[in-house]
Amino acid sequence: MAEGAGAGDGCLACDLTAGAVPLPGGNVPRSGSWVVEHCVGPLGPGTLVVKAARHVVHVAELTARESAELGPLLQRVSAAVTTVVSPEQVYVCLWSHAGGVPGHLHFVVQPVGRRELSRSGAFGPALQPAMGEAGCFPEATEVERICDRLRAVLD
Repeated sequence: MAEGAGAGDGCLACDLTAGAVPLPGGNVPRSGSWVVEHCVGPLGPGTLVVKAARHVVHVAELTARESAELGPLLQRVSAAVTTVVSPEQVYVCLWSHAGGVPGHLHFVVQPVGRRELSRSGAFGPALQPAMGEAGCFPEATEVERICDRLRAVLD
């Protein structure tokens, strides 16, 4: 972990990985340098986070190993989300700010279908902020069920 950040140091991503904060569904897979977890935000059931296992803030700070693992893992996770959720599209984007300050690097893998578009009245880059404002969090039991199905596809 980077100096001054990590589990117990105010990094939610590190705290979730370390088990210091409850994580419905637990780790989906953990492979090498990356951890896959269900999103704890209001981005809908089946939305996963692919994050570096160590505390890292910038893509430019990734090691050669982390970089080599990232593309294939994002593809596998996106394919698993497609299989389990059957969305119209799977959004994949980088998020790395917490409270307006660069934070733990993570990629959001979000299934998007008519339900999400209709509920929010938004699409594309406007969808996630609209979902955030609506504040509809999936139930923990729903997250656990979908994570079990995702693990079965990813194993």
